[in-house]
Amino acid sequence: MTDPELAAAQAYVRLLETTRAVLANARQAPLTLPLLTVPIAEADEALRAVGLAGNEATFFRLVARLRTVLPEDRGHDSRAA
Repeated sequence: MTDPELAAAQAYVRLLETTRAVLANARQAPLTLPLLTVPIAEADEALRAVGLAGNEATFFRLVARLRTVLPEDRGHDSRAA
């Protein structure tokens, strides 16, 4: 995985994590949704920079690779979520 590909995958993972946090409290979600603006823009820019905008299949393969190697994911079964 190249550095730009890694950056794009990491930006997407940050967006997912921020989205989960924002939506964790349904009552607060309408107030906290604007917090997604920065991670969305970051992910969009990273995808454009690596030429993956509109190429979801390739992008999600990169994300899957990233998620399988992150130390904090070792020993965690993502299917349990």
